[in-house]
Amino acid sequence: MKLRALTAVVAALTVTLVGCSGKATGGKGDGQDEAGVKTGPGVTSSTISLGVLTDMTGVYASLGKSVTQAQQLWAEQINAKGGICDRKIELTVRDHGYDPQKAIAGYTELEPKVLGFAQFIGSPFVAAVEQRIDGKDKGLVLPQAWSASLVGSPYIRVIGATYDVETINLIDHLLKEKRIAQGDRIGHVYFEGDYGENALAGSKYAAKEAGLTVVEQKIKPTDNDMTAQVAALKQAGVKAVVVSAGPRQAASLVGVAAATGFNVPVVGNNSAYAPQLLKTQAGPALLKDYYIASSTLPIGDPGDGPSLLAKEYASKYPNDVLDNGVVAGWTAASVFGEALDKACDEKDLTREGIGKALLTIKGYGTEFGVTHDFSDPGAPSTRESVIMKPDATAPGGLKVISPASVSPAAKSYTLK
Repeated sequence: MKLRALTAVVAALTVTLVGCSGKATGGKGDGQDEAGVKTGPGVTSSTISLGVLTDMTGVYASLGKSVTQAQQLWAEQINAKGGICDRKIELTVRDHGYDPQKAIAGYTELEPKVLGFAQFIGSPFVAAVEQRIDGKDKGLVLPQAWSASLVGSPYIRVIGATYDVETINLIDHLLKEKRIAQGDRIGHVYFEGDYGENALAGSKYAAKEAGLTVVEQKIKPTDNDMTAQVAALKQAGVKAVVVSAGPRQAASLVGVAAATGFNVPVVGNNSAYAPQLLKTQAGPALLKDYYIASSTLPIGDPGDGPSLLAKEYASKYPNDVLDNGVVAGWTAASVFGEALDKACDEKDLTREGIGKALLTIKGYGTEFGVTHDFSDPGAPSTRESVIMKPDATAPGGLKVISPASVSPAAKSYTLK
C-alpha cells in the first residue's frame, strides 16, 4: 500500500520556505561549466548540495542521529580528498521528528535547492511525495526505508532487501533452527502503514509456504506499551513473534513477554533495534532470544569494512553510541558518491545524469557483507539478509549468527 492518503497532507500545508546558507545551488535549468560538465539543481562550480531528511527527535531518533553523522563523516572525508568532480559536498539537514507534515515540508523546501537526497527516513513520507519525485522533480532519493511500495521508481532506490523479503528471511531462519515448524502459529506485531503492512505481506507469504498461521497485532508508532499485544499472542499460543516496529516497541514486547513467562523467540526488521536498549530493563530478555535482520554486516563486525568505519566514526564522535545506523548512513552516502563519480566521468551532473550513473553500479558493498546491484529499478538492490543477535560485548551491540543469504521463499517471492 503506497499511503497516497498522506499526499493530502501536502495540500493542507502552508510551507514557509527556509533559506539555506548563502551559497547558491542552482536553479531548475541545466547549465554547463568550463570543463564541459552539465549541471543542474544543487550543483555550482564549487559545490554539490545533497538533502538529508532525518528523524533526530521522534520514534527513530537514535537511528537518525547515527545515519546523519555517518553521512557528515563521509562528506568530510570526501571533501578532504578534494571533493567530487572538483566540487565540495554540502549536506543540508532537516529533522522531521517522524512527523508527516514536517517531513513533507522539509522535502518541499529542499527539493529545488539540492541535486538529490542522501537520506529520507520514513516509508510513508517518501511514498507521499513519490508522484512528485517521479513526475517533475526526478532527483535521486536514497531512503532509509525499505518498503516494497518504493521499488519500481527510477529515482527512489531502496538499498537492501525490502521489509517483506527481510521478514521472509527471518522466518526461514526460525524454520532452519527448528524454533517453529509446520502447523505452528506465529505472531506479528507491526506498525500500521507502509512499513508494517509490507513486512506483514512477507510473513503471510512465508507462512503460506511453510504451513504456518499468522496472528496479527497492528499498532501505532505512538503505542509504546505492548502488554495487551503480548497477552493476545500468548493466549493464541504462538510459537514465535515477528516485530515490525520501532526499537521502543520491540523492547517493550520482549520485556513484557519475559516478565510474563512467555518464552518464545522474537525476530525483528532492521529498524526494530537500538543498542541503547541493552541498558534498559528489557536488556536481559533481548540478549536471550531476540534476532534482527539487515542487509549489511553490523558495525561491530571484525570485517575490514565495519571495523574501519567504526574506528573512524568513534574518532569523530567519541561520545556517541555505535549502531547499525552508522553503516546504513555511510552506505547510502557512498552509493550516492559512486554515482556522482560515474556521472562526472560522463560530464553530466544533472539529475538525469545521476540516475543513469546509478544504473551502472552492480557490485557495490562487498566490504559490508552483501553485494548490491542497482541496475534494475524494479528490484531491491539485494534479497539477502544477515541475521544478528544482540551482544552486550560487541561494538554496536550486535553479532552475526548467520551470514548473508536469501531463502528459497524470498527468492521466489514477488514483491507486493
